[in-house]
Amino acid sequence: MRIGMRLLLGYFLIVAIAAWFVLSIFVQEVKPGVRRATEGTLIDTATLLAEIGRDDLLSGHAQQGKLAQAFSQLHERPLRANIGGIHKVRNEYHVYMTDAQGRVVFDSTALAVGKDYSRWNDVWLTLRGEYGARSTQIHPDDPESTVMYVAAPVVEQGKIIGVLSVGKPNSAMAPVIHRSERRILWAGGALLGIALLIGLAVAWWINRSIGTLSRYADSVTTDTPLPLPNPGSSELHKLAQALENMRIRLEGKNYIEHYVHALTHELKSPIAAIRGAAEILSEQPPPQVATRFIDNILVQNARMQSLVEKLLTQARLENRVEITPEVVSVDSLFTRLADARAALVAAKEIVLTLEPTSLNVAGDPDLLDQALGNLLDNAIDFTPQGGAITLAAREDRKQVQLIVTDSGSGIPDYARDRIFERFYSLPRENGLKSSGLGLAFVQEVARLHQGEIGLHNRDEGGVVATLTLHRPFT
Repeated sequence: MRIGMRLLLGYFLIVAIAAWFVLSIFVQEVKPGVRRATEGTLIDTATLLAEIGRDDLLSGHAQQGKLAQAFSQLHERPLRANIGGIHKVRNEYHVYMTDAQGRVVFDSTALAVGKDYSRWNDVWLTLRGEYGARSTQIHPDDPESTVMYVAAPVVEQGKIIGVLSVGKPNSAMAPVIHRSERRILWAGGALLGIALLIGLAVAWWINRSIGTLSRYADSVTTDTPLPLPNPGSSELHKLAQALENMRIRLEGKNYIEHYVHALTHELKSPIAAIRGAAEILSEQPPPQVATRFIDNILVQNARMQSLVEKLLTQARLENRVEITPEVVSVDSLFTRLADARAALVAAKEIVLTLEPTSLNVAGDPDLLDQALGNLLDNAIDFTPQGGAITLAAREDRKQVQLIVTDSGSGIPDYARDRIFERFYSLPRENGLKSSGLGLAFVQEVARLHQGEIGLHNRDEGGVVATLTLHRPFT
């Protein structure tokens, strides 16, 4: 199981357990809380009605007194109240009053008049000066039919002369309780849903960051490693930096090893040529033979010097991290390249065409000059006598493409995958090979300019070299 999923499950399990405890406590407290609040209102109502009903009790005709008249009118007047979505259409209070012996003298329903209620807790305790209340189940088979009664003493000159009790069915509070429980459960479900979404987002972020680091670590073994990612976390950033340091050290070691092998391979041929020429010269050959071999030694020496210089240039370029861009006119760049190679072009009778353009690019002018110069040199070397070369520029959205097109022999199929390798070179018309560093140099220039280089054969013959620059240009 992935680490993000493990964290998600652990986090959600903790939230779910905590939510279950909290919700269960809330739900369990809803019913007692509502009933306690209702009991408080019943106490206030019973105390108030006890004061009003005292005169009815003293008159001896409580069932025809003011309370009886009030409840008679109340039953005839329906209610129309909307209490937070709960509709109340009738009065639900049951009120009765007893004398000092606990006998009912008034009942709002007129059903219990004359009955002995002295043994009910609300009457029994109140007559003894204590707080009297009870909850009685009206129907033995229905646990939801309970009625809560709260009593208040009827006092005359400091003496308890009776009890007034107010009752309210618990079923009247059921809608309030059910609505509260339902809202709490909905809120709990929403809380768990939000917690799950947050957990999913965190797990996705962790998996994405780790996946980015994994892809970066895997790319270390390839020829085109990915740039150092930013995972968005200080801890993961330290891990990414450690991987970057490891990559740099590994690349440095491989870089040196590769260069040593490549340089050794490239130097074998000129060293062998110089050694052979020196052995022949040691035998004191005729002057014309000696002159030819001395020239050969000088040519091979120049070849080795050029190779070393290009290697140093390539190494400096590969160690650069960024450039300081300047605005470069593409038309002026093409003109400088054509003027610098006018003699080579004229010697091979090549038609060099510069397509006029008003484009400017942001980049390093020297590096762009050398990179396009290498592409143009390759085009001149592989273009036959009397061929044609074209320098052009194209604008494509936020890119500028610098294009060198020739009419040469094209790239052989066997060389397409190796054309950008260091020291890999194809033979020219004169049978000689170059240092094999020109296209590698162009590739590094493209990297520094956040661009790319591509070489493709033309259907009609020749090669199209496209240097694409991704940096903003003006």
